[in-house]
Amino acid sequence: MTDRPTITSPYDPALDELCRELAAMADALDASNDWPSVQLDLLARYGVYQWFMPAAWGGQDWGDEELIQGYLRLSEACLTTTFIITQRTGACRRLVDSSNDALKERLARPLALGESFATVGISHLTTSRRHLGKPALWARETAAGFVLDGFSPWVTGAIHAEHVVTGATLDDGRQILTVVPTSLPGVNCEPPAKLVGLSASHTGAVRFDSVELPREWLLAGPIENVMAQGGVGGNTGGLQTSTLAIGLASAAITYLEGEAIKRSELVDPCESLRGEHTALVHDLMAAAGDRTACSVDDLRLRANQMVMRATQAALTAAKGTGYVVGHPTGRWCREAMFFLVWSCPAPVANASLCALAGLGE
Repeated sequence: MTDRPTITSPYDPALDELCRELAAMADALDASNDWPSVQLDLLARYGVYQWFMPAAWGGQDWGDEELIQGYLRLSEACLTTTFIITQRTGACRRLVDSSNDALKERLARPLALGESFATVGISHLTTSRRHLGKPALWARETAAGFVLDGFSPWVTGAIHAEHVVTGATLDDGRQILTVVPTSLPGVNCEPPAKLVGLSASHTGAVRFDSVELPREWLLAGPIENVMAQGGVGGNTGGLQTSTLAIGLASAAITYLEGEAIKRSELVDPCESLRGEHTALVHDLMAAAGDRTACSVDDLRLRANQMVMRATQAALTAAKGTGYVVGHPTGRWCREAMFFLVWSCPAPVANASLCALAGLGE
């Protein structure tokens, strides 16, 4: 594989080239459910991982608006690969936002250059999930650090990762956020779940059986509600998730636009969907620049509804051909359903249920 130019902005022509390469492989990736090692290597060669990291650690430190534009393009090309990036980036952000300078010196630059892979498993910290009366993943403090027991239920690419960023709860209710090397004794990455869509993300549970974790791997805590402290918490279910939904919707609308050239009955639906999509992107960018400009939950609800309708419209236009495995419209419909469950805040889920039930119309 030849060297690629480093993408330095969302307007870089090299981003068009990368997206064409990702889109060309997306259907085969969905069919095989193989880990997208070729795609992830491409991202490293184009410098994509540098977008999310500070310059001090070899990154380009793109701003929120630039990152949204980049995510829109990548998710339109290949949602599975882009979803994996979000989980990798979640781990990186929690690392660089921590006060553990020694750990940043050790891990940040290889992550920025794509020389190592880390992922994140923290969903159990923000839900009421418990196992046998205890938190899903709990920690016991020792003189040397912590002992971890339990599991993290949804960890993307764990079987391919050198490190997992996760959190655990102590007996007194305080929590820690930590990096866990997957090579430590007692860390067991279970076979990934077979999902309705995005199975190639290899998302599954990681179990921790009396894992002795030295204190040097700690990112934050012990403290109450560690996810709410400083920058380490991130923003699960926020603009990033909506951005990927909007990107996938654009892929479906672009397909419709191509069909509308040959079929006049598709012109009006196409124009309506593209107009709605354009307005949604405008509001998304406004929210990226000013979080008070638009409700994050409202954007997520609109993005969810948009991606469901756009992908189903594309499938309808494709007719029976689209229902055959291997056609992108069928894949897009399955991928769209992911946004109904991925980090979906309760108000958004409830509003979606009411809309599906025809309530409030």
